[in-house]
Amino acid sequence: MASGRRALLVLEDGRVFKGRAFASQGETLGEVVFNTSMTGYQEALTDPSYHEQILTMTYPLIGTYGINDEDNESSRVQVAGFVVKEYQSVPSNWRSKKTLRTFLEEHGVIGIEGIDTRALTRHIRLAGAMKGIISTETDNVAELLEKVREYPGLVGRDITKKVACQNPYVWQDDSPVPSNQWQDPNHPYKVVALDFGIKYNIIRELTKAGCQVLVMPGSTPASDILALQPDGVFLSNGPGDPAPVTYGISVVRDLLGKVPVFGICLGHQLLGLAVGARTFKLKFGHRGSNQPVLNLSNGRIEI
Repeated sequence: MASGRRALLVLEDGRVFKGRAFASQGETLGEVVFNTSMTGYQEALTDPSYHEQILTMTYPLIGTYGINDEDNESSRVQVAGFVVKEYQSVPSNWRSKKTLRTFLEEHGVIGIEGIDTRALTRHIRLAGAMKGIISTETDNVAELLEKVREYPGLVGRDITKKVACQNPYVWQDDSPVPSNQWQDPNHPYKVVALDFGIKYNIIRELTKAGCQVLVMPGSTPASDILALQPDGVFLSNGPGDPAPVTYGISVVRDLLGKVPVFGICLGHQLLGLAVGARTFKLKFGHRGSNQPVLNLSNGRIEI
C-alpha cells in the first residue's frame, strides 16, 4: 500500500470508509458504484457512462498492467473518483506507457486505496447506490456529510451534454476526425451514431462490421439525419437518467418507421421512452463483464 495522504469516503447514509490517496488530492462528489470486472479498469475510467460516478473495483489489486495508448473509451478520465483495495505502483505489461497513478493525476482525478471494498460493495448491494464524497482535506465527517446531501445526484438531471460531442465527426485511423459527411466509400453501410456519451470501442466495432460511422450530437434534428440517407441510426450509451433527455426522445420518435434504429445502454432506454415505456433507477445497477444473461433461445443462464 502506498503511503499517501489520508482519505475519507463518506456516503450519504453516514457510512464512513477510511483509506489513503494514491493519486491526486482534494474533494470530489458523485454516485458511488461498483464494477465486478477483474480487468478493464482503463476502459471503465474513460467510459462516459461513468461520468459523475465514484467507481469502486471489486477486484482487490488494481494497476498491475498500467495504462496504454489503445484502450481509452474517450479522450479523458470520466469518473469522479476511483476506489480500490490495493494499488499496484509497478505495472508489468508490454503495452504499458504509464502508471495508473500518473494517468489519474494527469486528469486531476482522485484515486484512493486501503478501502475495504468488499464491505463497501456489500453495503451498496444491500442499501443501493448512493451519493458520496472523497476527501483528503478534512476528517470532519459532519461537514462532508452535509456536502454529500447538498449534491443533487444523477436522477432527474441531463448530464449527457457534459460528455457528448458538440460537432459531428467520423472515425479515421482509430481516432475522431471532424466532419459532417461520409468519408469512407470502402465501407458499404452508412450509420449515424447519435452521441449521448459514446464509447470509442463501439465505433471501432461498427467500423469492423463494414460500417462508415458519422457521429453526431444527440440533439441533431431528425430531418438532418434523414437527409444523409443512412442505412441505420445508432443511439449510444451515456451517463445518468434518460428521462430528462427529452430532445433525444423527440428525435427518436421522429426517426421511427423511417430508418432502422438501434440503441444500447442509455440509447436503449431512450428508444423505450420514445415508444411509451417507462424507466426507473436500479438499486445498484449492473456494472462489469460477468453479468448473468438469459438466453431466450434455450432458456439457459449465461455469464
